Amino acid sequence: MPISPLLAPHLVSSAAFRARRHRARRGGASLVVAERKTGMDNKSFDLSCSLRKEDDNALNLSPFLRKLFKEVLPGKHNFVATLIEGRDQKKRPTQFEMNQVLQPFDSAKFNFTKVNPEEVIFTFEEAQNDTEKYFDNVPHAVATSSSSILINVSPIGYCHVLLIPRIHDCLPQRVDKESFLLAMYVAREARNPFFRVGYNSLGGFATINHLHFQAYYLKVQYPVEKAPMEKITTLGNGVSIIQLAQYPVSGFVFEGGSCLEDLSDVVSKICIFMQDNNRPFNVLISESGKRIFLLPQCYAQKQALGEASQEFLDMRINPAVWELGGHLVLKRRKDYDEASEATLSRFLVQASLSELEFQELKSCILEFLASATTEK
Repeated sequence: MPISPLLAPHLVSSAAFRARRHRARRGGASLVVAERKTGMDNKSFDLSCSLRKEDDNALNLSPFLRKLFKEVLPGKHNFVATLIEGRDQKKRPTQFEMNQVLQPFDSAKFNFTKVNPEEVIFTFEEAQNDTEKYFDNVPHAVATSSSSILINVSPIGYCHVLLIPRIHDCLPQRVDKESFLLAMYVAREARNPFFRVGYNSLGGFATINHLHFQAYYLKVQYPVEKAPMEKITTLGNGVSIIQLAQYPVSGFVFEGGSCLEDLSDVVSKICIFMQDNNRPFNVLISESGKRIFLLPQCYAQKQALGEASQEFLDMRINPAVWELGGHLVLKRRKDYDEASEATLSRFLVQASLSELEFQELKSCILEFLASATTEK
């Protein structure tokens, strides 16, 4: 049974709450879900359309609809620009240093155990029986602690939610194999290519040091999803490693493998390698978990060293996963009205690793994977 459509924050209310229970099983573990409902149904997820078709439709929007919903900028990449004035002033404040990818969890600072109960859309946890199914074939490790999906109190658009793995374990913002696999299952269960799951590391513009992923529904192809690519190699388990080409952000793309778990295992290992070596990064889980983008970045470091352009500092853009993917949230009317592909490309180039830095990182990752395979 697929997940019911996740709800936009402004649609969730206490009057609209009722509980439903779904379960899944593997090795005796089941998941229970308590979910908010608002009368929406699966018709809001048009499963028959392709990414390319929807991208073409988006580019053919009338000027009125472009202004009403979003701005798809003309050019090679067709960046999506959204104006949310003052969003950076309304978000929960960042309460940690931006120069360390790994930092210990601090219960004295804000974390997701402190959210208002009205922010909880649903939870899933281990159950006693399996009369209904939720996720298919979920490992027992995923079900050992309650996980939650929360509304995002500072959304950038429709269906922008947070996934908190094992919320009561109070894990810091650090990828592990089990949590990444859970995010992959969420992407798959949505069964819609326009519902993406993202991750921001510390130093990669995560704002809360409590393990969480984001998910967001945008019915247009992300620029990074249609960027040219160059294959690097294919691993023994069939997972292909690819690099972006002719895109302002240098990054890796992963796809293939015999199953979703193979793909998840490779990418989570590389994420762990990145964070253990203090390399900020962002992850976009695309195409219902069939393709994953891993985007290293260095913008926070440039900010700390005084190397970031004042032009972009004034724009107050935080290059997190959605921005690096090509959906840029602007905070000033002036920036939105004057937005162009050239300006946004220059910003993304500044947030990205240089070609030399990226090639060095690629060599390190391939060496790491080779040594991990040998040890295994």
